[in-house]
Amino acid sequence: MTSGNSTQRMRDTLDAIDAWNGRLNAIVALRDAEALLAEAAQADATEATGPLHGVPIAVKDLVRTKGIATTLGSPLFADNVPSIDDVLAARLKAAGAIVIGKTNVPEFGLGSHSTNPVYGVTRNPYDPSRTAGGSSGGAAAALATGMLDFADGSDMMGSLRNPAGWNNTYSLRPTIGLVPSEPEGDVYSNTLSTLGPMARTPRQLAQLLDVMAGPDRGQPLSRPAQPLSGQLEGATLKGIHFGLLNDWGGAFPYEDGIFETVHDACAKMAGAGAKITAIAPPFPAAHLWQSWTDLRSFAVATKMRPLYEDARKRALLKPAAIWEIERGRALSALDLQTATSLRSEAFRALMAVFDKVDALILPTAQMWPFPAEWAYPEQIGDTEMDTYHRWMEVVVPVSLLGFPAVTVPAGFSDTGLPMGMQIFAPMGSDAALLRVAEAWHRTVDFAGMAPAR
Repeated sequence: MTSGNSTQRMRDTLDAIDAWNGRLNAIVALRDAEALLAEAAQADATEATGPLHGVPIAVKDLVRTKGIATTLGSPLFADNVPSIDDVLAARLKAAGAIVIGKTNVPEFGLGSHSTNPVYGVTRNPYDPSRTAGGSSGGAAAALATGMLDFADGSDMMGSLRNPAGWNNTYSLRPTIGLVPSEPEGDVYSNTLSTLGPMARTPRQLAQLLDVMAGPDRGQPLSRPAQPLSGQLEGATLKGIHFGLLNDWGGAFPYEDGIFETVHDACAKMAGAGAKITAIAPPFPAAHLWQSWTDLRSFAVATKMRPLYEDARKRALLKPAAIWEIERGRALSALDLQTATSLRSEAFRALMAVFDKVDALILPTAQMWPFPAEWAYPEQIGDTEMDTYHRWMEVVVPVSLLGFPAVTVPAGFSDTGLPMGMQIFAPMGSDAALLRVAEAWHRTVDFAGMAPAR
């Protein structure tokens, strides 16, 4: 994975940041260039310490990094410089990576648009007047422009999938538990979110996932990991049966062109030997949304309770956070039991579909990248959005049920904006999905269509 010349790699990284970051604002809390070049020179002078030896990487600004500001995009943490690393940052450093700074996020990671009052908005490299998505928007924009070769992300409601799709890159939302988060708080019931890798190629995804994955002693639901980077040889689409869920029986409104872009991509898959079958909705979308919004609000309310209960800190929370917290606090035990029961029913319904197909396909978003000055989309076509995140309802089946999902580029709009597909399969299918992504990458290298400087 190493280049053999960490100093040159660091120079190339810093040159790309100089060329792009002033326009896009993807990398934040960037460390001093001389210090970074000195660390790279030291890496060149020593034997490799791991598979990321001397590789520059910026860590998502929701992950604690020792000695580097970790703000969560919130004024409450604008001056927060941790004295410890989170599990993820520690694993990257143990693998030899050089942490150069952070990647930008929405405030507290809430919302699929990376803008916050600490660092401002991250813009799309294919059209800087548009959003890069979120919450891993900084990571995706940095990858698309060569500011980074590898990036970490996290995904509660599409935060790995939406920005990868909107920046023409790849990501993997892994099986829940494969990549541990932090051994803090409730380590049993809150299984909606996961960390995962992002990259420009599926091979890079697999390489980074090998570093990120594996059990943590403090997390009982974490899973053992098998090395994946050597499992992509001979990847093919031939004989793989994909189910296309389209608009979930009319439940998911799409902007013009998205439906057609995904169908065109599926036609290319069929041309490479895959079988594509349209699938009727296996479970009511309204029940998925009810279960998801209740469990999500409860999780947010639980995690952010100390901030909300301090009146001074509450005044600095963004409206979406307060809405989630107050909604979560109002839920009854019966509400939560109903949500978990619906979740279980949905899981059984989707697993029945996987008896007939190998994987399922949906777009990564219901809209093309929207104007960067928007807080969030308020309607899709003639359909008004009743929450700040309803326009991302298409990601809910995967998020709710914990299935692994690989994001691959699908194509572009008439105006050159990227769109992705989320391809998902039963838990434990991470290696199979990476092979699908690798075969697709060889078939149509959309990710090679880099944005123009």
